Amino acid sequence: MAFTIEAAGRTHQGLVRKRNEDSHSQGQWLYVVADGLGGHVAGDIASSTAIAAVQPYDRPVDPEDLADVLGRAVNEASEALRRKVREDPKLAGMGTTFVALLRSGSHAVVANVGDSRAYLIRRGGSHDNAMVQVSEDHTYEHLVAGAQEVPNLPERLARFLDGRDDGRSADLTPLHLRPGDRFLLCSDGLSSYVAHEQIRTTLDSDASPGDIADQLVALAIEQGGHDNVTVIVVDVTSTPGSVRY
Repeated sequence: MAFTIEAAGRTHQGLVRKRNEDSHSQGQWLYVVADGLGGHVAGDIASSTAIAAVQPYDRPVDPEDLADVLGRAVNEASEALRRKVREDPKLAGMGTTFVALLRSGSHAVVANVGDSRAYLIRRGGSHDNAMVQVSEDHTYEHLVAGAQEVPNLPERLARFLDGRDDGRSADLTPLHLRPGDRFLLCSDGLSSYVAHEQIRTTLDSDASPGDIADQLVALAIEQGGHDNVTVIVVDVTSTPGSVRY
């Protein structure tokens, strides 16, 4: 089955932060959101470096090679950060989260490191349109068994990209695409401040990806705009036609 893809990305500095440390890339096959770590040096440089490193991977890929190619892209992002720090040691300590979707035909793979998220809502079915979080947050809360019973467990990230190899590998999740699928990639400037049900309700509409992306950013700003917010909305349809942005 031939698919048509329509996608839209939006980013906003928010109302509190002095700069936007999020970066994103919306290609034809590859969609990526990176969130530079706040409180670290040069979060904006970290996220933009990671994005630039993976943009060459926005190209047709055999479906069987999707996971391997996207895994290599994440490794290249990590290597790019390492090279950046080697060139300018003052950047040591910078890091970024990373979430990406690479598609080919009726298949896709999601990669994530950190707490930027990928969601999927399957619309048009006979059942209630549930929204699924495809990615898993790499925070201690989600990675420690029995976390609810561990006192003073830190909320900080347990995994992110910073150019080092120890524990920085991405989770890779294969998916089979269906007409009506709508994906959301986002930084935690959305997911940490806008309720899950609000996000689901916004995604579960007939509005275009551009309108949905605008609405999601507006919801984050209405909640106080405490963080940078970045979203990419990707629609999958079986209608013949060209890719629109």
